[in-house]
Amino acid sequence: MKIRPRSAIQIRTAALIAAAIFGIAPIYASAGQGSQAQNPPAQNQPAQNPPPDLKSPGFQEFSDRVQKYVQLHKSVEGTIPKLKATNEPELIVAHQKILARKIKAARAHAERGDIFTPAAKEAFLKAIFSEFQGPQAPHAKATMKQGAPLKKVHLHVNEIYPESIPYTSVPPTMLQNLPKLPEEVAYRAVSSDLVLLDVKANLVVDYIPGVIPVEAMNGQ
Repeated sequence: MKIRPRSAIQIRTAALIAAAIFGIAPIYASAGQGSQAQNPPAQNQPAQNPPPDLKSPGFQEFSDRVQKYVQLHKSVEGTIPKLKATNEPELIVAHQKILARKIKAARAHAERGDIFTPAAKEAFLKAIFSEFQGPQAPHAKATMKQGAPLKKVHLHVNEIYPESIPYTSVPPTMLQNLPKLPEEVAYRAVSSDLVLLDVKANLVVDYIPGVIPVEAMNGQ
């Protein structure tokens, strides 16, 4: 008996019947459809900014200058009596002021940009822009908004940070994209400025003005 080849319609009909009886998903494809069925087109994904390069020349220069500052800090700190463990805030503040005064004298000619050099500033700008443009942006903005009652603040390098001016901690996700710091210093967000603060002397080491987007401080 001569067997006639099945048409495409017959094959499709048989597959549908099998699916109805046995609960099997029909497997068939017409010409030009096979590759599309097996490899559906990928959904359009939002473009992701590449993570900042922590080994970039700008960040390296910044880290080198931070280390030099910390060496100066330790050298100055070694010339004054150590603060013994105490719960009296007056003694802590007095020790802090002595340390700050001596560091100020040791770097009397310090200016903005000594630590945040032009190359370093460019690297920080890229890192901060990436932080407020990526998927983590809502969390970063929420963190920044916690300290947002500030208006324009005028800071001065090598001066004690004013007690009356609050600051905001830098979001953890941003810290991951910035050079790590020794324990003597820390990043702080003040209004739209990024500040490098000597936490033991409460001294403004350096800062970059206007680097944090205004909308981030407003929580937009």
